[in-house]
Amino acid sequence: MSALLGKKIGMTNVFSSDGKLVPVTVVQVGPCVVTQIKTIESDGYNALQLGFDEKPVEKLNKPMAGHLKKASDKGFRVLKEFRTDDVESVEAGATIGIDIFTVGDKVNISGISKGRGFQGTIKRHGFQRGPETHGSRNHRKPGSIGNSAWPGKVFKGKKLPGHMGVNRETVKNLTIVDIKHDDNLLLVKGPVPGFKTGILEVRKTDK
Repeated sequence: MSALLGKKIGMTNVFSSDGKLVPVTVVQVGPCVVTQIKTIESDGYNALQLGFDEKPVEKLNKPMAGHLKKASDKGFRVLKEFRTDDVESVEAGATIGIDIFTVGDKVNISGISKGRGFQGTIKRHGFQRGPETHGSRNHRKPGSIGNSAWPGKVFKGKKLPGHMGVNRETVKNLTIVDIKHDDNLLLVKGPVPGFKTGILEVRKTDK
């Protein structure tokens, strides 16, 4: 298994062995419990379903409680499936922890970006503003977007003001700077998507 679920704790900085100040994101990774094993014979593909962030069983609905009861006596707030070929060496109910990572590993981290609400073209798409003086009335407007007689409409996909954020984003090839095994914490160089306490997917990569 080369991927786990985690939670974004926040950002800080640490000093490297050569005295450089390194900005890092602290991510609580695991422990994750294997709640279901999918195989080619039963489901058409190999995968492990992992549960993360414990939740009282009493607060689960009956279908979810029945599903989790097959593998664990605990409830989880997050369930996520990861494709893997190594399903024979894992049993339902097994716990996978932060030990699968080592310092120096490269990881890809995916999460839901922060919500920015309704934004204009300058913040959303990086447009330039118009003149601020000499009677200009075009400061932050998007500018002309229409067409002439043909086709007489605005093409779909035009960069316009609108809802920004709350998208799935992936930051690739981040380096693990340090690991706090006692607290299940990864210190990853640089920023990762999402807000504090946001759920993340952490995958090892060979690139």
